[in-house]
Amino acid sequence: MKIEDPVLGKYNNGLNFFSNSFNHNEVWKGSLDCVAFEQSAIKDKLLNIKKPCYVVRVAGKIGVTNEGYSCPTDNGKTGQVELLMTTPPMPTHHLGDPSFLASHGVKYAYTTGAMAGGIASQEMVIALGKEKILSSFGAGGLSPDRLEAAINCIQQALPEGPYAFNLIHSPNEPAIERRAVELYLKYGVRTIEASAFLDLTPNIVYYRAAGLGVNAANQIEIKNKVIAKISRREVASKFLLPAPLKILKELVEKGLITEFQANLASQLPVADDITVEADSGGHTDNRPLVCLLPSILALKNEIQEKYRYSTPIRVGVAGGIGTPESAIAGFMMGAAYVVTGSVNQSCVEAGTSEHTKQLLAQAEMADMMMAPAADMFEMGVKLQVLKRGTMFPMRAQKLYEIYRNYNSLEDIPNEEREKLEKQIFRKTIPQIWEETATYLSQRNPEKLAKAINNPKIKMAAIFRWYLGLSSRWSSSGEKGREVDYQIWCGPAMGSFNDWVRGSYLAEPKNRRVVDVAHHIMTGSAYLYRIQSFKLQGLQISNDYCHYHPVSSTGL
Repeated sequence: MKIEDPVLGKYNNGLNFFSNSFNHNEVWKGSLDCVAFEQSAIKDKLLNIKKPCYVVRVAGKIGVTNEGYSCPTDNGKTGQVELLMTTPPMPTHHLGDPSFLASHGVKYAYTTGAMAGGIASQEMVIALGKEKILSSFGAGGLSPDRLEAAINCIQQALPEGPYAFNLIHSPNEPAIERRAVELYLKYGVRTIEASAFLDLTPNIVYYRAAGLGVNAANQIEIKNKVIAKISRREVASKFLLPAPLKILKELVEKGLITEFQANLASQLPVADDITVEADSGGHTDNRPLVCLLPSILALKNEIQEKYRYSTPIRVGVAGGIGTPESAIAGFMMGAAYVVTGSVNQSCVEAGTSEHTKQLLAQAEMADMMMAPAADMFEMGVKLQVLKRGTMFPMRAQKLYEIYRNYNSLEDIPNEEREKLEKQIFRKTIPQIWEETATYLSQRNPEKLAKAINNPKIKMAAIFRWYLGLSSRWSSSGEKGREVDYQIWCGPAMGSFNDWVRGSYLAEPKNRRVVDVAHHIMTGSAYLYRIQSFKLQGLQISNDYCHYHPVSSTGL
């Protein structure tokens, strides 16, 4: 059965109604003055997500309103307005898991992930925190002094939060990871985002357990929250399960936690939230979200069934989130929250140079590729970077090929060495080794000793000089080194640019992280409403099926 508006062509407002099970038992009552029949007015009604939305038919015309109410039909009574369908209010705080909002004291089930080297800057964390949106400071790769300064700055601006700090796994520099945890505990940082972990370390367990206690009602109190970013089931399980007893015992023996805290930790998962990271910028396994999220949700449910945690772990999504469409897709698949990354580094508050922001604003989805990672170079680990406007990914790959093919710098043919020095390094290898040795002597003396005695390790250390500095050049805007900028970026950047093209957000100077968050969440709620109407039988033209960030007015 098809119910069709007989005068749709005449009014051509882009709405039509088809249904096999039209309910004739309800009508709409209210003033006809508040019913919109023209396209622009209809769009305004649909965008009013804080109010219910009614689709009605009046004298053969389909219209939309946020006012009035529905009631049972009075059969036989003339002048009644047909109620075709309705949706309830859909404010942005209804998206995701409400316990995420309550636990972190935020207004959106939306966070911005950490981007290392302070790209996720103090300014970014503070701007979002003032709007009650959780943001994670990009602590990875920063010195302890720089991290300590950032903690003081953010805590002064956001004494009540919300904010988070990144704890990146550092297999080659465990002391750096340990020092970060010590600073977080010293200054009472209550939320960390753990990323790039291949396994649990005593450091992350120490942070978690040191914040455990009981309240006046004898209930376990978790002061130190952990958001774990993962992309593999085997790693996810480590954060979904209680901390290993062996690590807890070692922490007790060292006097870092009490027996009581170790006992409490054995009853709780290591993390409060698990962020499922799909195809993202930086470190990524390039996993498709539609396959990865259901797998991790199933794993979470299995573990919850076994351990019966009083507060179930929440599972959110990251990687590829850069538009309302991608965000609502994550929510509809069961995500408790969404996390944006790449799109934020083109914003005003990001710790990146203006040149980098311009390159990011021009990026398309295919402008990304994988390149060797500085922190896990010897292991062959790669990360996703921007290839448009920079030669870094190709040059980094060349370095890794040379590392694999030769056992020492002396084994490299002279012609190849000259190319490295002139085209990539722009310094002689002895000069780079001198700088590298000075750096390692201060930051990782043990690594320096190994490099002196092992030519393969020495070669890797010199190559990591370029890999490490290239990301700093991108952040600081090093002149003359633009072709060597290492810019961590995922395909979400390209989809974001497509979405905002023609809007005020097309220009990097207008991109502010709060605006981006608001538009993605508002657009998600709007698209949820549109999809709800479609499922009820409303045929909607493309004019209504997209949310476009028109302006920042009223944000």
